[in-house]
Amino acid sequence: MPKTVKLDPINEKVDILTNDNLLSGLLAKDLNVWKECDGRGMCSTCHVFITDGMESLSPVNRREIRTMEVITTAGKCSRLACQARFIGDGVVVEVPSGMYVNEIDNIEDLIGSRAKDNILHPITGALLVEKDKLVTRTMITQLKDTQVEVAEYMAKVQDA
Repeated sequence: MPKTVKLDPINEKVDILTNDNLLSGLLAKDLNVWKECDGRGMCSTCHVFITDGMESLSPVNRREIRTMEVITTAGKCSRLACQARFIGDGVVVEVPSGMYVNEIDNIEDLIGSRAKDNILHPITGALLVEKDKLVTRTMITQLKDTQVEVAEYMAKVQDA
């Protein structure tokens, strides 16, 4: 039987089947979720905040705990949407605003313009470029370094 989940701050609701993960609901609403690790719980691109109904989700697993340890914006109400499975009703999810860096090519197109949204690190969730700030070539160089970090991290966790 489907469970209804409220998504804040976009004020929408989505039905998710029992034992399906939250990520499936976010994708059903056409939200731009990057899934850098393909839903394996090893990045921060599906990090969300559960503002109500944490008890209606599956328990946090070890992989999720390890990933949460490196997400700078994680708190006690944080979950990875790819790992949180629905077992009950009444879940309210706050979707963080921001754009995760995935492809450096599309970021280079932003040089000289203002970031339309926060640009976040795909592993730690750290803020790389603030919304409305000018994107400079120096920032792009830092973002390229971030891309190398992501590739190294993904290679390391896949070997583990």
